[in-house]
Amino acid sequence: MANDAQQFLNDGRGAKVSRRTNETDIQLSLGVDGSGRTEIETDVPFLNHMLDLFTKHGQFDLQVKAKGDIEIDDHHTVEDIGICLGQTLLEALGDKKGIKRYASVFVPMDEALAQVVIDISNRPHFEYRADYPSQQVGSFSTELVQEFLWKFALEARITLHVIVHYGQNTHHMIEAIFKALGRAIDEATLVDPRVTGVPSTKGVL
Repeated sequence: MANDAQQFLNDGRGAKVSRRTNETDIQLSLGVDGSGRTEIETDVPFLNHMLDLFTKHGQFDLQVKAKGDIEIDDHHTVEDIGICLGQTLLEALGDKKGIKRYASVFVPMDEALAQVVIDISNRPHFEYRADYPSQQVGSFSTELVQEFLWKFALEARITLHVIVHYGQNTHHMIEAIFKALGRAIDEATLVDPRVTGVPSTKGVL
């Protein structure tokens, strides 16, 4: 995958990471300045769908190849992909000079409404407010959404607030989160020509 991953990183900011443990084997590349291209192969179909939405609505380029111990459950695979995605975002943004830094995005999905608020702060923090009608979407456990988002925020070193204001369909609620996450990261990572250096009075992020 190393050679294939390069095509996802040639334009603009990008990074790739490999993570191999006794539980998972993951190769992931992220191009922040992309066009919504995806090549996603994991053993968790619902996560594949969510990552595809995240990428297309954020206009990233994402390539993921992951194998995990799903005979136990999906937890390790979902968690470790969140870790890898966060690590690539952190590396891809480099010194963060010129970025907008903040974003707040609402996304509706039929009856559901999700909000994602981001500060690319170098201070990892995560707040999560979601009350799902069901604890499963197919074979996917909804508690893994929180696990994925928290590990992503931690490794990307961002402040991430996720709020599902309302909804009746669990699939719609989670889908709205991932679409909003993509759009929020896209907005927060945009380079603003008005910004000189790093957008912080500290002079560093």
